[in-house]
Amino acid sequence: MNTSHPTPVRHLRFTPALARIVATVSVGFVVTQLDVTIVNIALARIATDLHASVAGLQWIVDAYTLAFAVLMLSGGVLGDRYGARRLYAAGLVVFALASLACGLAANAAVLIAARALQGAGAAAMLPNSLALLNEACRHDRALRARAVGLWTAAGAISIAAGPVAGGLLIAAFGWRSIFLVNLPLCAAGFWAALAWIPAPRREAHARKAAGAPAARSLDVRGQLLAIVALTAFTGAVIEWRPLGFAHWAVAGGFALALAAGFAFVSLEARVRDPMLPLAMLRNRAFSAAVLFGICVNLTYYGTVFVLALYLQHARGETPLQAGLAFIPLTGGFLLSNIVSGHVVAHYGTRRPMVIGALIAGAGYALLTAVDAATPLAFVLLAFLLIPSGMGLAVPAMTTAVLSSVDPARAGTASALLNTARQAGGAVGVAAFGALAGGALAAQVVAGLRAEAAVSTAILLTAAGLAWFVKTDPAHAGARQAAQARVKASR
Repeated sequence: MNTSHPTPVRHLRFTPALARIVATVSVGFVVTQLDVTIVNIALARIATDLHASVAGLQWIVDAYTLAFAVLMLSGGVLGDRYGARRLYAAGLVVFALASLACGLAANAAVLIAARALQGAGAAAMLPNSLALLNEACRHDRALRARAVGLWTAAGAISIAAGPVAGGLLIAAFGWRSIFLVNLPLCAAGFWAALAWIPAPRREAHARKAAGAPAARSLDVRGQLLAIVALTAFTGAVIEWRPLGFAHWAVAGGFALALAAGFAFVSLEARVRDPMLPLAMLRNRAFSAAVLFGICVNLTYYGTVFVLALYLQHARGETPLQAGLAFIPLTGGFLLSNIVSGHVVAHYGTRRPMVIGALIAGAGYALLTAVDAATPLAFVLLAFLLIPSGMGLAVPAMTTAVLSSVDPARAGTASALLNTARQAGGAVGVAAFGALAGGALAAQVVAGLRAEAAVSTAILLTAAGLAWFVKTDPAHAGARQAAQARVKASR
């Protein structure tokens, strides 16, 4: 049993080593999230240069998010087994090489394949970056909430800044530069991981001293079934509109997804070391937080994809103008993520999740009223409300997940959460992109209104799910102690 006393929050907060770890893992989160949205603003140019259809553009976006989603659980398991630092550094290398291939792609097929390889690198980075952060802050929950808030802010800002950065890069250097910019970022992150994060031997020693259970084996059959199920389902959704439901590829895709999904769940219930730990899902707070994450990513990723089409096809904006229109997203995420860490530390996870979902839902509701002639200021108001709500809710959601599992399984829990979120994002792009598919401005506007209405309903559902996330007893005790001190001082 570990009898060591928790390190004081004030000491941890200002430790240079801790600050370096937070900065290092944030680099990985930034590049993985940046490539979720930066490509959206380049879609019009890519379609022209590579002769890609709307369905092809959806695959360029979803190849990344799909590979990201289906490989992330394995990335978390491998991190638990071989060390989060090693998997994180390896992911940076794979991501850099894939980004180079994207920047040199000669046709849409090569770009789609390279995007999938990017997703594989991201799947190794993301769960292990959060596991490293969780380990660094393991002695204090309030500190972990603030650190997660900063980490989430870095990723959220990169998601929001993706279209802005993409517009600037495309205007100056062309669309290929949005991928090549990852090379120096990955190089810096790789150097920092080797220089500033404890070596694998120290990680293993710390886990052994903490009494962590033995590392799990890799569930290869489960991994393959998950790839088949998610890819078949997403592909069927993407091709539904251009081909029709009766087409053999669409109907067969849905049938294959259903069969593979059923086989996957059946397998995971039987194997000793499942890829998807079903026992985790029996934890109501954990499951509610994961479902909340699906709702957030499904609506946001799909909306950003459709908004990029709306700004350029319906409003006639250039890539640079469209990218600059996304600036409010960056500001909203920055402020709300920082605030979220303090709110979670004082009030727990439920309140910011509920309030954040309602604020974001209000932003989506505004988009149901837009058309091609809507004043840009009205659209920008929605662009501010959506990230403000999400930025408040997502760090709380992440903290709720980490608080509900054994620290030794932080990598797996993080991978499960982010797998669900990325899968939701892929489905959002496929489904909402199908609604807005077409070259006519009226089709894009109608699709945006429809997806905004659906997103509003989904965020209201997410707010309801958040009620199943119980406030951390540590936070409740802290509030009671604070109230007692106030009463004593009167």
